[in-house]
Amino acid sequence: MSRTPALFLSHGSPMIAFEDVPARQFLLDLAPKLREPKAFLVVSAHYEEDRPTLTTGAAPETIHDFYGFPQALYRLTYPAPGAPALASRVADLLAAQGFAPAGDPQRGFDHGAWMPLILMNPRADIPLVQLSLAAHQGPEWHYRLGQALRPLRDEGVMIIGSGSITHNLRDITRPEPDAAPAEWASAFTEWIHGKVEAHAIDELLNYRELAPNAVRAHPTDEHFLPFFVALGAGLPGEAATRVHHSFTYGSLGMDAYAFGDLA
Repeated sequence: MSRTPALFLSHGSPMIAFEDVPARQFLLDLAPKLREPKAFLVVSAHYEEDRPTLTTGAAPETIHDFYGFPQALYRLTYPAPGAPALASRVADLLAAQGFAPAGDPQRGFDHGAWMPLILMNPRADIPLVQLSLAAHQGPEWHYRLGQALRPLRDEGVMIIGSGSITHNLRDITRPEPDAAPAEWASAFTEWIHGKVEAHAIDELLNYRELAPNAVRAHPTDEHFLPFFVALGAGLPGEAATRVHHSFTYGSLGMDAYAFGDLA
């Protein structure tokens, strides 16, 4: 079986489901460029536990974990099947590398997982498992988590880190979705892009100390940690490509990266 790419996707505002912005069109156009996987494993910024935890239910519900949006968003559902066998396989891989995984049979799919997938795969016919971030762990820990997941890419599983290349909601001062990008946000995203192209892993892992405007771009880093899982799932010497670059609301970066060939 061909190796799947590992992806990092910026899922942005829930309004991406309806707003005519470049990132939405990118997600709509992405699926035809990809080999259809057997399953998705999504690490979402909106799923944090004390230890890496997997959704193990056969039919997880759709979680509408956002507030104050139009009612049309709350009517959306993503009834993808769960994949208990895949969750068990992931747990075995993590345990073999010294992690202490857990399972949650009741946990549903949060919008960090289903929002990009409802655009990429609206049929919701590909099984989906979510893997949590670990609260209080940083980039290096999540990079090692991604490394532990690498074998899945040769088993037809597409690993997706879903977060945001910048995520400072208090600094969104431009209400128009297509507002010009803020200088500080552009500087941060371009630094990340340059380090990815240079395969400068150590510098990326230390982005909070080295990147321009890092703390402004990520006052807390849960929305950037999925990037490091996808980065870790990439193989040494493998192509690392920014496959989308745009902003919404002037400072919400929507960059996407592929580690490995898309097709």
